[in-house]
Amino acid sequence: MLSPKKVKYRKMQKGRMRGKAIRGGTLVFGGFGLQSMECGYLTAQQLEAGRIAVNRYIRRGGKMWIRVFPDKPVCKKPAETRMGKGKGAPEGWVAVIKPGRILYELEGVDEQTAAEAFRLASYKLSLSTKFVKRGEGA
Repeated sequence: MLSPKKVKYRKMQKGRMRGKAIRGGTLVFGGFGLQSMECGYLTAQQLEAGRIAVNRYIRRGGKMWIRVFPDKPVCKKPAETRMGKGKGAPEGWVAVIKPGRILYELEGVDEQTAAEAFRLASYKLSLSTKFVKRGEGA
């Protein structure tokens, strides 16, 4: 499961997800990619499920890169707890995603295989995505 080994602070403020992705919007490693179309959180479990879906489909074909990492802790208070008494305990890890961010990249497979693999991965994610290839928009 993806999570940081060590962090300076256990809890983090929510912050705001406004605007487009400033960096991470172009293909760097592979020829094909899966690009985010909206902003939101991707949990460590969702990212891992997407990775497994792609690897199962391409079998021993190409090489894959995950371009995002869940380094933001999400805190929750227990159910049926009254207001106040401080912030809840860290529950899990998420990656903050903005529109235009490349989530996964793939190399060493043909376009049809990559498109199908990323279609299967997109079902595991909570954001809308699109398939991109090198030299075409990304």
